Amino acid sequence: MAHPITAGDRSTEVRRWRALAVCLVAGFMTLLDVSIVNVALPSVRTGLHMSEAGLQWVLSGYSLAFGLVLVPAGRLGDAIGRRPVFLTGLALFTATSALAGAAQNEAWLVIARLLQGMSGGLLVPQVSGFIQQLFRGGERARAFGLLGTTIGFSTAVGPLLGGLLIAAFGAEEGWRWVFYVNLPIGLTLLPFAGRLLPAPTPDTCARRDFDPVGVLLLGTGTVLLLLPLVQAQWHDLRKWLLLAGSVVLLAAFAGWEHRYARDREPLVHPALFRTRSFTSGSLVSLLYFAGFTAVFFVFTLYLQAGRGYSALYAGLAITPFALASAVASTVGGRIVVRYGRRLIAFGLATVAVGLAFAALAVHLFNGPFVGWATALPLLVAGLGSGLVVSPNQALTLNEVPVARAGSAGGVLQTAQRIGSAAGIATVGATFFGHLHTPADYPGAFQLSLAVVIAFVLLALVAAVRP
Repeated sequence: MAHPITAGDRSTEVRRWRALAVCLVAGFMTLLDVSIVNVALPSVRTGLHMSEAGLQWVLSGYSLAFGLVLVPAGRLGDAIGRRPVFLTGLALFTATSALAGAAQNEAWLVIARLLQGMSGGLLVPQVSGFIQQLFRGGERARAFGLLGTTIGFSTAVGPLLGGLLIAAFGAEEGWRWVFYVNLPIGLTLLPFAGRLLPAPTPDTCARRDFDPVGVLLLGTGTVLLLLPLVQAQWHDLRKWLLLAGSVVLLAAFAGWEHRYARDREPLVHPALFRTRSFTSGSLVSLLYFAGFTAVFFVFTLYLQAGRGYSALYAGLAITPFALASAVASTVGGRIVVRYGRRLIAFGLATVAVGLAFAALAVHLFNGPFVGWATALPLLVAGLGSGLVVSPNQALTLNEVPVARAGSAGGVLQTAQRIGSAAGIATVGATFFGHLHTPADYPGAFQLSLAVVIAFVLLALVAAVRP
């Protein structure tokens, strides 16, 4: 006979989903800050008279700092408790957003963005860690589905909100409100986070070994890997020597972690990579994000520079992909337990088909209404994307112990950031390498989509390999 649900059970259930809502809003804020800043760069340049290198650092500085902190922050949350790390990251992200909005010169804004990236990197791994801690089975998949919806929604809203803020406050000062918009969100969220997020307990915390050598090796190796990828304005070919240095340091990190794990808890436990679902899912994430992120990058460039679209209209043109992805993520979270990796493979194939038809649409309808012509193919690709990101995250972290959920989530997020940087560098080089006259924009965009589709197909191979 089934036991009735008591008032205490209902209270616990409601509290868990409210805690998830807090996590998702915080995640939304950090993700919004990536997409919303892209459309604000012309306003930033006008308002602060910034150089090309300074503008590049406004974007890449955030990504570098974010990627540097992810794994150590996840490990810190595992060791001392996720709530204090989450609250610290949220408070710092809100404060550094205010600092960025108040910038009076180029150096001020770049430093504020670096600090903002570190704050976001401190916060984000705790979100996946809390999902691992609070939910099991089908509920966990649903929670990751909602996280995927949040990713899609923030991607859709960012360019639109950025365009509206700049239109409302003007080209010289509108960019400041792109950062100030985080203040009411962060200040409202802090008291709710303190009340609703679960306090750390011995069974949700790993051993308090902080592995400083591992942090140094991984941090330096990650920076050397990301720096030449995100610095598009740095044309000296010697920058690629940094990649060789990163390989050496990351290999040294792997060796150190194996040694450290003999009697202590390392930054990233080698046992994680002996779990097939984790290694396979991390590889799928790296390859898919190499293509997924680059779509927004080259499509916006094509529409604004090649077709004369405003930032607002370019944002509207990419909305079908983002909104479809948000909707499909929710569905994917509900059915991933039933279909497993077959769902991810289907989603990847759908993305490839949608992007192929988007390239065909640009070839056939290269004119002022090209945004309408690509709407349906991008919607199809977005539906496929929603069946990839959150289901893959749910399956990748499914077998990870709760005490290592933060560091595992940090590794997965780092794979996504490396994939994004590598994809934008590769696809961007293809795009700009085929631009010689204004008439070359359609062809350059189609070739770029071919590279994106290649990344998606590689992710498909990784998803289906035995």
